[in-house]
Amino acid sequence: MRALVAVQAQDYPAGLWAIGQRTTDPSRAAVERALADRSLVRTWPMRGTLHVVAAEDVRWLLGLLASRIVKRAAGRHRQLSLDAKAFAKARSVFETALSGGASMTRSELYAILSRAKIAPDGQRGAHILTVLAMERVLCFAAHRGKQATFTLLDEWIPKSRELGGDEAFAELARRYFDGHGPATVDDFAWWTGLNQGEARRALELVRAELESHVVRGVTYWSGPLATAKRGTAHLLSAWDELTVGYRDRTAIVGANHATATMNGLAWCVAVDGKVVGLWRRDKGKVTIRPIGKLAPAAAKAIARATQRYVDFTTS
Repeated sequence: MRALVAVQAQDYPAGLWAIGQRTTDPSRAAVERALADRSLVRTWPMRGTLHVVAAEDVRWLLGLLASRIVKRAAGRHRQLSLDAKAFAKARSVFETALSGGASMTRSELYAILSRAKIAPDGQRGAHILTVLAMERVLCFAAHRGKQATFTLLDEWIPKSRELGGDEAFAELARRYFDGHGPATVDDFAWWTGLNQGEARRALELVRAELESHVVRGVTYWSGPLATAKRGTAHLLSAWDELTVGYRDRTAIVGANHATATMNGLAWCVAVDGKVVGLWRRDKGKVTIRPIGKLAPAAAKAIARATQRYVDFTTS
């Protein structure tokens, strides 16, 4: 998680698997323990989308990236009749209700809003929760059964790093290109939500620490590269970082596969870094749907990856 900075996780099971399969011994229970013991935290740090981040990174990432999303949503908030006074009142009632380490489900928090004469209907409640998370008031706590719960960030994660200015930009660029490289500055801007000027400035702060690679006239940046083992397959989560981490996915998703795979954002099967099909899981059974003919070695690699996923769900 430190290497990747953040893993997209608006689909909770997808986020768990995205993290778990990047460990040497994948275990859903182990990932959920890390969320419950506050090593990892789920919130909205960037692109207005839920991600899981290392607890130590939650405040500086929210401070650097989330505030711009709140500003961009101002028009939508006006449409919903949500102004600064409404958000401040919601913050006050939530701080009272959740103080002392309490956690509540979304429906329980909406009931509190209703009692405080703040209507949560028509997406108002969702926007209130999201904005207060982006403003570092709320975050997700441990699940209660199958229900997600929210709590106060300052009580759930009392301490975490605070970075600002160039220090934050440099940390973000360094770790993105280390964890996602080779990648372009356009990829970096897409993934972070920074504008092009900010992305280029952040890259300049750390470019002396990175390797550059020019392919067909395009410059890619990375930390030190390792050679991947051939014949490796992965069952990717929806919105997995292998695909969602880049604006240009043509090196991973062939042009003929872009539509069928939502440009790599669906539940994809990848072999040697290339998307070769789709997969689904239903009641513990995994079904593979290749796009095109699979070589025997690829089929065997996918079978091993499938077993790895099954082991993850049962451990």
